[in-house]
Amino acid sequence: MCGIVGYIGARQAQPILYNCLAKLEYRGYDSCGIAISNENLSIYKDTLNINELAKIVPILQGTTGIGHSRWATCGEPSICNAHPHYDCTGKFAVVHNGIIHNYEILKKQLIAEGHHFISSVDTEVIPHLIEKYYKGNLEEALEEALHNIVGSYAIATITSGENKLVAARKDSPLIIGVGESERFVASDVMAMLDYTNRIVHLEENEIGIITDSNVKIKHKGSYIQRKEHKIEWNSNATGKMGFEHYMLKEIYEQPRIIGDTLKTDYRNIKQIVSSQVVKDKEIAPLLILACGSSYHAGLVGKYIFEMTLGISVRVEFASEFNYYGHIPTKTRAIVITQSGETADTLKAVRKLRQAGCYVLAITNVIGSSVTHIASETIYTHAGCEISVAATKSFIAELAVLYRIAMLCADKRLEIADILAGAKQIADKGRGILDETDGIKELGEYLAGYNTVFYIGRGINYPIALEGALKLKEISYIHAEGYAAGEMKHGPFALLSPVTPVVAIVARDNTYEAMINNIREVKTRKVPVIALMEEDDDVVRGIADFVINIPCVNPIFSPMVNVVALQLLAYYAARKRGCAIDFPRNLAKSVTVE
Repeated sequence: MCGIVGYIGARQAQPILYNCLAKLEYRGYDSCGIAISNENLSIYKDTLNINELAKIVPILQGTTGIGHSRWATCGEPSICNAHPHYDCTGKFAVVHNGIIHNYEILKKQLIAEGHHFISSVDTEVIPHLIEKYYKGNLEEALEEALHNIVGSYAIATITSGENKLVAARKDSPLIIGVGESERFVASDVMAMLDYTNRIVHLEENEIGIITDSNVKIKHKGSYIQRKEHKIEWNSNATGKMGFEHYMLKEIYEQPRIIGDTLKTDYRNIKQIVSSQVVKDKEIAPLLILACGSSYHAGLVGKYIFEMTLGISVRVEFASEFNYYGHIPTKTRAIVITQSGETADTLKAVRKLRQAGCYVLAITNVIGSSVTHIASETIYTHAGCEISVAATKSFIAELAVLYRIAMLCADKRLEIADILAGAKQIADKGRGILDETDGIKELGEYLAGYNTVFYIGRGINYPIALEGALKLKEISYIHAEGYAAGEMKHGPFALLSPVTPVVAIVARDNTYEAMINNIREVKTRKVPVIALMEEDDDVVRGIADFVINIPCVNPIFSPMVNVVALQLLAYYAARKRGCAIDFPRNLAKSVTVE
């Protein structure tokens, strides 16, 4: 989940590495470091963010370098555990994202051979292995080192002896950027958008040998050709555009994303979606797999497909499915992963594909790992999302799921007419963003509590889960989402005047039951914040506080309710002074199990 960058060219590497790393801090920010190659290697690292590191590192001359922003998986955050790591001679430097499962065995062997280790992390075995096998060619030494390694990795390495950068990947993302007389390496395209949008993808088990004017790719001992791709994003997409935080900017981008997605034809896969996703419904349910916020989107998808298409849908955490999931005959699956690199989700896709299953991937990142192993891919086109907490990527996933339902229901006119109302949703979401004062006040109110419960029913139960996740992610307030009817089965024991409840009310077949649930909560003297349609006087009469939500067809209520809950979490975190875009202990792209 760490961020890797590398540069080789005619310009000084140090400021370019700083700039690239700053764009990758969402991948990890408990420590960072850089290594510059000249006549010798210069390595500086610390338990700081990249802007703080830049203030203390002296000017380093050199046009080749690597950098790293860390999210700790092996070894606590410390200077010695930070990357880059180096060998006994100080000749080789390595940055790494992934996990080396057999590093303890390798470390013991290397120590017995006379190598000295200074950290407690798995990565440090890599430069020592490179030193062991180096005979004047960095590419060959890394290739030999990788034969010893069991695990996942994206690696970039340099040496003071050769003017090149060598990279390798297995189960972790790594791309190469192509500029004029310069080349880049990064975990994510956002790192290099200030310099180039020309990308070469490094695939599984490949090694990239990179100079300022050339890229060679090696797979199983043979060199192969790989075409460049142009990325449509630009560097402006990675700015805050005047907003205080990336998260707020990304929330305000959602109406445009909703509108664009719900108008997208997806003509190239319409027939596949119609024939594959909903065929043979009597044989096996449609399987949806995801993690985190994408899992909540999948739960909403379950309600959408069952309500509009009449098919049975099973939703699983990819992380659990990998170890306990049963694959029925003729399973058709949808996997949802914002980054396209989520390790648990990729493992599930491989498991399904090995079983001969059709897998449709929904992702935001063109050319990401999931696109190479799924049967087909739909892109959300949400654009780059910097804030660690998913907002616009979540709503884009929802919009794609609604769009799939539209495509598959196009011959059922009564359903198509309902879904045609989706064109209003973007305007309804924009209406919430135009009236945020009340939400801001209630977010600041929640900031004074330590525990908050979110409740919903039916298609808004997953939105209760997502609302609670947003609050706990960025404000560090303990929050739990529940199906409202389940509160009586245990959680009521925790209710008190200091445990507010956020209730999501929709005018669907759950409405009366939801009213009863709110009354049950209120009898325990619990403050209730209700999300309700603007003209709902019944809810207004029993809740302590209300957030007015525009009237929409109940099937679309998740799209407007989640915008309000994102803002509620944002203003609670802002009141608490939290690091909203980069919350503690988290990272955007979860590339390890």
